Amino acid sequence: MFEETRKYAKKLGLPTGDLFDMPTSDARFPDGASFRIEIPTVNTAEAVESLLNTATKNNVTINRVTETYGMFRHTREEIKEYCRLCHDYGTELLLSIGPRATYDTGATVLSSQGVRISYRLRGMEQVLRAVEDIKRGYDLGCRGFLIYDEGMMWLVGQMRKDGALPGDIIFKTSAHLGHCNPCSFKLLESLGADSINPVRDLSIPMMAALRAAVEIPLDIHTDNPPASGGFIRVYEAPEIVRVAAPVHCKTGNSVVAGHGQLTSTVDGKRMADQASIVVEMVNTYLPEATQTLKGAEDLAIPVI
Repeated sequence: MFEETRKYAKKLGLPTGDLFDMPTSDARFPDGASFRIEIPTVNTAEAVESLLNTATKNNVTINRVTETYGMFRHTREEIKEYCRLCHDYGTELLLSIGPRATYDTGATVLSSQGVRISYRLRGMEQVLRAVEDIKRGYDLGCRGFLIYDEGMMWLVGQMRKDGALPGDIIFKTSAHLGHCNPCSFKLLESLGADSINPVRDLSIPMMAALRAAVEIPLDIHTDNPPASGGFIRVYEAPEIVRVAAPVHCKTGNSVVAGHGQLTSTVDGKRMADQASIVVEMVNTYLPEATQTLKGAEDLAIPVI
């Protein structure tokens, strides 16, 4: 079925459908690793410290820490502490930029239609303020930023290309954008995204099709909080790594209620424990897969 359309999609570098044969990806991170561990919703410096200390005790490497509360809601001192902790541990840090719709004066985002807005930016002033977020974070030592708006991704991608933003900045796009097909992923890659987070409930054949469409890393949830569905996919982690490499296995959020909450030292410890389960599953059922160790050259490790 649909053969003419499938042939045209192939001409554009797209897969001709979801890849139900789930082919093994031979793409890798620059250091040759097939997967990395990302912990999102680490929304206080205290939680970062607890997470990294517990990971060290568990002998588990955390490659990326992502803050999702909104970096403009953190003091300079706390952002510096984020940077210090991640720098000392050798892990990448991404701060979420804003302001965004949920923090703005508009009421639509609070209505039944609000899911269509998600965390996107309302008006040009919000876009400009978001750029200032990046400049503030960069000056404090951060080199990685989480993007919630496609137009914002286009702008900052252009700014980085033109030298209006530093060239060593890393941009990741959020699952809250709602992207879930190869065409959308090719678009985000063309805008300058350095890694892309799909929606959380895709099947593995769908993930394989995403990998066939783009070259940059995918950021895929292996567990989620109740606010995002509450599903835990740790037994699928080995197959996710096999078909989607290079991939950030996102884990730890099943221990909290939602993505935007402030997290505690107890949350940080439980996130590290959850990460150890995902690493165990990959090591047990896909032993040939390798994980990046701390401090890989392409990581957006903070500068202090």
